[in-house]
Amino acid sequence: MLLYKALDRLCRTAPELPFDDTSKLVIMSDAHRGDNTWADNFANNQNLFFHALQSYFYNGFTYVEAGDGDELWQNRSFADIRKAHSDIFWLLREFHQAGRLQMLWGNHDIVRQNPKVVHDTLYNYQDERTGTIKPLLDGVRLHEGLRLRYTPLQRDILVVHGHQGSLMYTRFWRLGRLLIRYFWRPLQIIGLKDPRRPSTNVRTRDRLEQEFVAWVQSRHHPLIAGHLHRAKFAEPGMPSYFNGGTAVHPRCITGLEIEAGKITLVKWCIEPNEHGALYVVRRELTRPRAIASIF
Repeated sequence: MLLYKALDRLCRTAPELPFDDTSKLVIMSDAHRGDNTWADNFANNQNLFFHALQSYFYNGFTYVEAGDGDELWQNRSFADIRKAHSDIFWLLREFHQAGRLQMLWGNHDIVRQNPKVVHDTLYNYQDERTGTIKPLLDGVRLHEGLRLRYTPLQRDILVVHGHQGSLMYTRFWRLGRLLIRYFWRPLQIIGLKDPRRPSTNVRTRDRLEQEFVAWVQSRHHPLIAGHLHRAKFAEPGMPSYFNGGTAVHPRCITGLEIEAGKITLVKWCIEPNEHGALYVVRRELTRPRAIASIF
């Protein structure tokens, strides 16, 4: 099976990020940052995402972006995305300079599997006011997967985007990009959505989720994925498959936090207080679970 082969390969070859009970990690995926047009699903959550990311930065977290951070199927120019969400990229640079940024590529930013594309688009940018070239994420490396090595047990959690089980999203991704960019994007602008995408097609989403769970059960290996835009948390007794959800949910953004040797599914949303004022709040969607218990 295509997915099994890809995940098995990444268990052997993906770079390793050690962590222990003193570490702080947050894993998010599927921000799909766009160009701030009507087709930019991220635009509505930009301020929410910025607040959450800023909170994680100032509280010492390492940010792991598990693919599809930027919407490079709909948009030809990354420069337009960076301009539209310059505050987000300022924060990503802060994480990068602090050595607390890990980025994976997914199907919608699969062009970043090419180091030259990463070098040409992410290392530097041109300042619109001065015309000078300034550093952005200079030296950053993007990966297909990441092994979180829990050093107290010397065991790994595999982090991937999760598109690896589809030929359309791997071998034939250029065709998928063509359809999204020139067919579905114009329809999305007027309110329609691609019914075949995993995030909107329940049957496809359920099938892929079942494949993730089956791999975890057969390999006895914890897995964190994205791609499906549906958060998932493995309670005790369940196969150790986790999904951080998405940053383009219409009412919130979700992610997985690892802190004090425990993993938690959280959401950030906007809620009114008793006086009707709106404010950003972090909610735990699950009880924290000990990392040692998921192996």
